Amino acid sequence: MPDTPDNQTITAQQAKKTARWFSLGNLLSMIIPFPFGIFWFGASMVVYAMNRHHPNARVGYYTQQGAYQFYAVLGLVVVVGTFFGTDFFYWLVTWAISAAILIPLSIYNLMKINKEQWQDVAVVNEDAQ
Repeated sequence: MPDTPDNQTITAQQAKKTARWFSLGNLLSMIIPFPFGIFWFGASMVVYAMNRHHPNARVGYYTQQGAYQFYAVLGLVVVVGTFFGTDFFYWLVTWAISAAILIPLSIYNLMKINKEQWQDVAVVNEDAQ
């Protein structure tokens, strides 16, 4: 099916690249917490909204998995951080624990994405017909 204004093809390579976004953002947010971690909190919502209902269902699946992991760790940080205030040492310990959880999960997700057999997806614009 050729690409026309009425339809498009999302290649396997494009889908694979898009599926990596959330996990790569999670990795960078743990490796470079200031300022990237703070910006990733807001940007992750945009990435999630763009990709969760991607025409390739596997992209949505990997985006959702990365989001579950990131927001679970972030929720833990909010709850734990409520009790220790502004003491830098406790924030450092919390970051280390968060990184120890999120970095291996993100690397595992990226490995699964790379091993997956991706397929081209044809998207037909039904409004144009």
